[in-house]
This record gives sequence, C-alpha cells and structure tokens, in this order.
Amino acid sequence: MPLSEHEQRLLEQIERALYAEDPKFASTVRGGRLRKPTRRRRMQGVALFVLGLVMLVVGVVIQSVSDGGGMVALIVLSVLGFVVMLGGSVLAVTSSGKAPGGAAPSAEAEPEKNGFTGRMEERFRRRFEQE
Repeated sequence: MPLSEHEQRLLEQIERALYAEDPKFASTVRGGRLRKPTRRRRMQGVALFVLGLVMLVVGVVIQSVSDGGGMVALIVLSVLGFVVMLGGSVLAVTSSGKAPGGAAPSAEAEPEKNGFTGRMEERFRRRFEQE
C-alpha cells in the first residue's frame, strides 16, 4: 500500500530532521546494507576455510598418533584451525563497506522484472488472476 502525499511529506520531514540532528548516524543507517561479496573475497574466504580445515585435521591426526607429549599445542592447533575455518566462512559470505556508489538503493526502485524472480512473479500473478 503506497503512502499518501501527506505521509510522504511527513517522512521526508523526519528524514531531513534526522540528517540535521545527527548526520553521522543518518549516513550510517542509510549505508547499512551489505553488498554482494566479490569473487576475490569469496576465493580468499574459501582459501582460509581450507587452511583452517587442514590445521584442524592435522591437529586431530597428530594428537591421536602421538603418545601424549605436546598435547596442549595440538589442541590449540585444532581450535585455531576451527577459528580460521569460521573466519574464512564469514569472509566468503559477507562483505563490509558501503554499497557501490556510496548510496543505498532507493525504496522506490522496483526489482528487475526481466530476471528469473520477475518472470516467476508474473507467472504467479497471472495464474491467480485467472481463478
């Protein structure tokens, strides 16, 4: 349900007041969306994940074969491997920083209708309009 003109004016007034009162907070809120991770960032995350997995497995294998000497170091290696795996996973699926262009997408922008989801929405809409 779209906003009435009066509601839109009130919202714009609130937004202007927010920018005037606390511009740093307003810019933080506006640029708060995460962007899609780049291919390079994903590859770095995958490499870190694999490195952590190797560290974890090496720590567990050596710990099971050894006679008990240096157990603490091997446990630390395994735990550190897990932490590196977790960090690699987070790196691969997230990204930090501002959206490209420095601005958040406008609320009025409609999703692309030529994409797969747009076609599926149109099919769904047509199917239920016929009934």
